[in-house]
Amino acid sequence: MPVSPAMAEDLAAAVAKLYEDAEVAILDKLRAALLEGIDSPLWAEIKLRSIGDLRAAVEEVTNALQQDANGAVARALAEAYGRGRQAAVAELGALDIGRELQARRVLPGAPAVDRLAASYVEDTRPLYVRITRAVLDVFRSVISRVSGAQLLTGMSRRQASRRALDDFARRGVTGFVDSAGRSWELATYAEMAVRSVTARAAIEGHIDALAEIRVGLVIVSDAPLECPMCRPWEGEVLTLGGTSGPHTVRLPNERDHGRTTVAVHVAGSLIEARAAGLFHPNCRHSLGAYLPGVTTRPPHHPTPGTTYEDTQRQREIERRIREWKRRAAVAIDPQARTRANSFVHKWQKIARDHVAAHEHIRRKPQREQIGSAR
Repeated sequence: MPVSPAMAEDLAAAVAKLYEDAEVAILDKLRAALLEGIDSPLWAEIKLRSIGDLRAAVEEVTNALQQDANGAVARALAEAYGRGRQAAVAELGALDIGRELQARRVLPGAPAVDRLAASYVEDTRPLYVRITRAVLDVFRSVISRVSGAQLLTGMSRRQASRRALDDFARRGVTGFVDSAGRSWELATYAEMAVRSVTARAAIEGHIDALAEIRVGLVIVSDAPLECPMCRPWEGEVLTLGGTSGPHTVRLPNERDHGRTTVAVHVAGSLIEARAAGLFHPNCRHSLGAYLPGVTTRPPHHPTPGTTYEDTQRQREIERRIREWKRRAAVAIDPQARTRANSFVHKWQKIARDHVAAHEHIRRKPQREQIGSAR
């Protein structure tokens, strides 16, 4: 059975739920902190003195999140790596090498799993500090903007608070800024990291198993609605070794047990393909063992009436739904919450219509939850 990032999606989803719950809790704490004593004439002074309380509340959430997430990710990586190995067993099960692979036993704490777990912890450690800083920055900003709006426009404190919180809800808890300067929602970045590392664990479990039995080539599937990064690698043979770049080799024909040879065109190395974007988060492709003379190139999957751009429109609709759900979460009165929920329903209808108009697109409600991946 070929291996793909989708093989570990359910594991990533379970971890991502922790971040979704944490973001909702943080939004609620921010809203409650701003609303407390909002009608007092000393509201701004009281809020500035209460920053320490908000910091403690947010840190309590992030500390629990960090502990739970790191433990869940470690378990998910071990499971994903094991699934990748089992995929290799299933793929080669009818061959002697498949039975040889089945007989091998690999401990859950395989070096690859430990390495990936350490990488995830290192990548996300700064995230928790940034979460607290981002929430406190927004808290101070709202106090300043509300006070200024009252003086300059005569807007009520509740009206100004609502506007400021709506603006914050559009962005989400931006706990991470990448090297390109883009701000990521808290759970969006975390889920992307989890999906990426669990998918990598499944793929590494698969290719480690193949390498153990000296299968040195793999082939990439032809997936529907592929993105521009993956398109050049579809249906191509890759080497698990270090040789990069396209080249042709003659190898023993597995069909007649090596009595003859066959020419195999190799597009490059797996390392090279992944560096170019293959198996990015949400990638639809899979990877299978390539046996010269036995494995055939995968058939093309036409998707008439649907394009990659249509899938990106679906991502945009999902972002709008999440935005209005965040606005409902930080609403300071029933009227604002009702308005936000009406826009949630509006964009959900747009989502249903978009899916209905495109045969090859499926709606994924979990991606419409606060904090889901982009």
